[in-house]
Amino acid sequence: MQLTMTVNLGERSYPIHIGRGLFDKPELLADLLTKGIPGSDIMIVTNETIAPLYLEKIQAALQNHRRADYRIETVVLPDGEKYKNLETLNPLFDALLNRRYARDCTLVALGGGVIGDMTGFAAACYQRGVAFVQVPTTLLAQVDSSVGGKTGVNHPLGKNMIGAFHQPISVLVDTDTLATLDDRQLCAGLAEVIKYGLIRDLDFFTWLDDHIEDLLAREPDALRYAIHRSCENKASVVSADEREAGMRALLNFGHTFGHAIEAGLGYKIWLHGEAVAVGMVLAARLSVRLGWLEAADALRIEDVIRRAHLPVRAPQDLTPDRMRELMSVDKKVLGGRMRLVLLRGIGDAVVTDAFDPDALDAVLETG
Repeated sequence: MQLTMTVNLGERSYPIHIGRGLFDKPELLADLLTKGIPGSDIMIVTNETIAPLYLEKIQAALQNHRRADYRIETVVLPDGEKYKNLETLNPLFDALLNRRYARDCTLVALGGGVIGDMTGFAAACYQRGVAFVQVPTTLLAQVDSSVGGKTGVNHPLGKNMIGAFHQPISVLVDTDTLATLDDRQLCAGLAEVIKYGLIRDLDFFTWLDDHIEDLLAREPDALRYAIHRSCENKASVVSADEREAGMRALLNFGHTFGHAIEAGLGYKIWLHGEAVAVGMVLAARLSVRLGWLEAADALRIEDVIRRAHLPVRAPQDLTPDRMRELMSVDKKVLGGRMRLVLLRGIGDAVVTDAFDPDALDAVLETG
């Protein structure tokens, strides 16, 4: 069964298509990919891991499409968060320029969150903005990074500090791609799924508490429901606050801590979802210290995260001082004041700078 929802952004609204086996239905795949494409030049951007698995199917669907004038090229980038930087994007820009891709070209991001973020950023920059399509192949990308138009690359001092808001023209999710996803990547994606329940959807968190083992077992109906519910939450928030002027910042729950962990480890050791998982635990513990969250709820949160086979303790080689230093380089810092997303209850998050620094220090000291 294929499901379609819409991110409502006026003239820039776009669909999210979710279904099983979409890559094995060439005509449907081509229609979903090409709807809204403005010109005839398409550049598929993928990585060394995904290319052998799915690139031929995407190419074949486009080549057999009713529009015979498509020019389809491909750029294959190295795989991994450590390559999410400006230097890695140069081969893509070189290819676009050498092959004289014009302003009506379209980039297709085929891969996980790194490929999606980098391709989207390239699309935002190339000739000051071209179209792009998201085809996410990891759980984390399917439920989070492919939706909402946040694009960018990392800097050694901070994650995603160089970027732009640039919405895709569509998002295409084939849930069967999760069959080739390794267990660690699947668990990392569950961190972002859990996040939606914690920040705004208590019923979903309760469902996750009951079905986390089904998701780990890759039960198709459970995965489809979790992806659909997550995308519904993300689309609702983005439609209301596209550029993070207010409520969209809630989507960063756990991320200020998590980004500090990633940067402190050089983007080489922990996956994004693993760092966010610890960040959510730390944010919950700080919420308890502030008297905003019941201790029992924090323990419940930690239990679900642990059952998702995710870490709940910060890496020991990152000192509290180093964590504070890295957390101060965050997009939510305003007027020199750090802002965090904290909980007043499960399903009730708030962005605030009204927290006791001593309470934050105590949380960082205890890990």
